[in-house]
Amino acid sequence: MAFSSVVFSNPSTSSFSSATYVRHPNPILTRSHLLPTPWLAPSSSSHPFSFRIPTLPKPCSRAGGALRCSLSSRPEYIPNRISDPNYVRIFDTTLRDGEQSPGATMTSNEKLVVARHLSRLGVDIIEAGFPASSPDDLDAVRSIAIEVGNQPVGEDGHVPVICGLARCNKKDIDAAWEAVRHAKKPRVHTFIATSEIHMEHKLRKTREEVVSIARDMVAYARSLGCPDVEFSPEDAGRSDREFLYHVLAEVIKAGATTLNIPDTVGYTLPSEFGQLIADIKANTPGIENVIISTHCQNDLGLATANTLAGACAGARQLEVTVNGIGERAGNASLEEVVIAMKCRQGLMGGLYTAINTKHIVMASKMVAEYTGLYVQPHKAIVGANAFAHESGIHQDGMLKHKGTYEIISPDDIGLSRSNDSGIVLGKLSGRHALKSRLMEFGYDIDGKELDDVFKRFKEIAEKKKRISDEDLEALISDEIFQPPVIWSLGELQATCGTLGLSTATVKLIASDGEEKIACSIGTGPVDAAYKAIDSIVKVPAALREYALSAVTEGIDAIATTRVVISGNDSDTSSTHALTGEAMRRTFSGSGAAMDIVVSSVRAYISALNKMLGFVSAMKASKEAPISSSTSVE
Repeated sequence: MAFSSVVFSNPSTSSFSSATYVRHPNPILTRSHLLPTPWLAPSSSSHPFSFRIPTLPKPCSRAGGALRCSLSSRPEYIPNRISDPNYVRIFDTTLRDGEQSPGATMTSNEKLVVARHLSRLGVDIIEAGFPASSPDDLDAVRSIAIEVGNQPVGEDGHVPVICGLARCNKKDIDAAWEAVRHAKKPRVHTFIATSEIHMEHKLRKTREEVVSIARDMVAYARSLGCPDVEFSPEDAGRSDREFLYHVLAEVIKAGATTLNIPDTVGYTLPSEFGQLIADIKANTPGIENVIISTHCQNDLGLATANTLAGACAGARQLEVTVNGIGERAGNASLEEVVIAMKCRQGLMGGLYTAINTKHIVMASKMVAEYTGLYVQPHKAIVGANAFAHESGIHQDGMLKHKGTYEIISPDDIGLSRSNDSGIVLGKLSGRHALKSRLMEFGYDIDGKELDDVFKRFKEIAEKKKRISDEDLEALISDEIFQPPVIWSLGELQATCGTLGLSTATVKLIASDGEEKIACSIGTGPVDAAYKAIDSIVKVPAALREYALSAVTEGIDAIATTRVVISGNDSDTSSTHALTGEAMRRTFSGSGAAMDIVVSSVRAYISALNKMLGFVSAMKASKEAPISSSTSVE
């Protein structure tokens, strides 16, 4: 192979620097794999191998085989401008798009807890929800705006932007503004479809009508006093380019500060999406006065690749979700995008974020537990197998030098591979030892939460000789990541086998301390227990999913159960952000215990508590309507 020098130009400074690439004898491979063609936008030069990239990367170092790059300070937030051309804003939509995943419904309190951690993680913008979808969602976004949107975190006193989604109509925008206006840095994000297939079959509107609505609604959001308005042309990836440039130019004139370019159905390839961002940057009048953003869905498994392509082509805001959750196949994964940018900072031209990666593992666990959407073992960065090495060749390499098979360090994302303190937990361990071990996991808990976990820990320790990290994680999840208690499990007795019908007796304790007991029969002990619970709670619920797994190997393993249920009335419905149709919400619950029936009952009660809490919040919100005036287009 021969090495050749290629000239690259910097779009932000118009300066030039040289770079080196490998020329492969096969011209097809040269263009599609060895050169940055799929990722970087063509420069104005007529040379076929001339591409624009940002400035050179910031200093990086290797430690223990993993690449560690220095973090630069976060630039001061200005809605439509970033002082450092290499800085990339991270826009997290876990609480909005992520929550649209089936079974991912979170309570208002859970959303608030997740938002606090996203702020600690260093996310620049938190899209807290779709306030017009339901009164409960409006209250949740408002609570996040009031608390998280005004509370500085970290050494730099970071306060995230709090954003609310709205369709292009006055009712939605009024609700979004009412919810986010309490934040120090509020944002309204409004959208309308611009592809032919969406305009013809969904909107049933002409191009002229769509342009008029987009322009007027962005102007309306600004007229309410919102200084920061984001606009998204839904299905931009399949939209006519000239029409797209026109729509974007009009909303810029109307006051938009960020233009988000969604690949709504995950249809584009990295080369296409990178070119789309570059074309928008080159052909949209006024584009220099706004921030370009990306929002990539994962239908073809390319969301992360497309997002990185967009960043290299000039996007300076990236919309992502924790664990990549979201509609259908999900969204671009926050952890994948951020770690890829950090790990390959040189190839990315020095682009960087202000994400504190040490909080990634905790964010992943928190979202997985609250949504009930568990991470597959082979998931990049945060999967259980991401840093596991079973093959003999890999293990030999790891023992000699970690860099042989690890491109990032587990410590960089907040993952502790072993117990550095040397503490081994067992039945004789005390509260202080348990708290110390929890701190190593990243759980700083005290008071009743610590008491509850310690009680459960002692119960398990009496039956197991040694408590593994996995056992402890399961107990923590079962105690901490739970909705507010409406019903709790008091006692449970179940019988089953081949000699008769399975029966279960269940004692539940209400939030006011009242105890209720019921007995039922079923096709198995879990079915019998669930029927007994239903006879006490007296709320119609349909079981949609049930999954049981062992936390560790061995006959004494703790079992974790996940269930998904749905209600049967209108109180568990809300409006879908994209289609505008009423959708039946589903609610997940998780439980952990050494007894599989107890674990299953805990999970079912958890899901019921979440559903009952949602219904209660919906009813309370209906009795206390929005305080600001609401107009309908």
